[in-house]
Amino acid sequence: MVVVTGATGHIGNVLVRKLVNEGVSVKALFAPGDNLKALLNMPVELIPMDILDYEGLVRAFKGADAVFHLAGLITIMPFFQKKVFRVNVEGTKNVIRACRKAGVKRLVYVSSVHALSEPEKGAAIDENFGFNVKKVYGCYGKSKALAGREVERAVSEGLDAVILCPSGVIGPYDYRGSEMGTLFRDFVRGKFRISVNGCFDFVDVRDVADGIIRAWKKGKSGEKYILSGHMITMKKLVALLYKYTAQKRKKIFFVPEVLVYPVAAVMTAYYWLSGSKPRFTFYSLHTLRRYYRFSHEKASRELGYFPGPIEETVKATLEWFTKEANTLTYNRQYRSC
Repeated sequence: MVVVTGATGHIGNVLVRKLVNEGVSVKALFAPGDNLKALLNMPVELIPMDILDYEGLVRAFKGADAVFHLAGLITIMPFFQKKVFRVNVEGTKNVIRACRKAGVKRLVYVSSVHALSEPEKGAAIDENFGFNVKKVYGCYGKSKALAGREVERAVSEGLDAVILCPSGVIGPYDYRGSEMGTLFRDFVRGKFRISVNGCFDFVDVRDVADGIIRAWKKGKSGEKYILSGHMITMKKLVALLYKYTAQKRKKIFFVPEVLVYPVAAVMTAYYWLSGSKPRFTFYSLHTLRRYYRFSHEKASRELGYFPGPIEETVKATLEWFTKEANTLTYNRQYRSC
């Protein structure tokens, strides 16, 4: 039996699907009040759980061979810092303590490439880049860096744990509303008309889930593994969106470089007042304009992790959103992982 925290999140629900398909018994933990649509009809034990409830975690972890810790909050908005740090850092400390108390055999902690120390623009990043909160941009990355340090400390004290760092996750089953999921949904609805140029590494959520399971089975305790995919520019991504859809091509306005930050400021303020998500913010601009290259060579060598073509991911994601777009409502400034 295994436990998955954050089971209703994008990575979380896809991981649960894969585990169930492999015949693994799963306890799926989710924040009280979460929409359970992503887990409907799955043969799993559903447990509402506040990640800050230590005693509740101990009870849920009893008898588990592994805990997959994915519960956390993500935000690209310049608010909610206190809540993000509390859930991502204090919640991870609780999970570590509960694993020890319950006698869990292995902790698999899902972090992010955003938690890794940031070098100069355009650099290649691998697992040698550690968790240093002073060298990470944004509250989400800083919170995940601090949480990663806590897991590393626990390993040094005897806990069996591995750490995974996915890059930008896209793919089907995005019920909770990732930042890129919002882009796909808006494109399907014909509402995607403005963007910025830039580039990032995107990876299929199904490949990430596969990498997480491989790390559980094959990963070395104390090691971290980058689960990245493929670098792609926003202009190339837009071209793929039109390639794999029947929509008539419309002109997408790419904001000139001199205007991107003033426009981001205006959009952030407007969307904050309206309660919905902006197309881009200072954080997303930072991410898209650093041009980092994330290496998954270690995960390929040690885990057998090989992400599929980005074209197939874009096509599958579009197909899923075309089917589900009208049933999804994304209006939160932060979301579960």
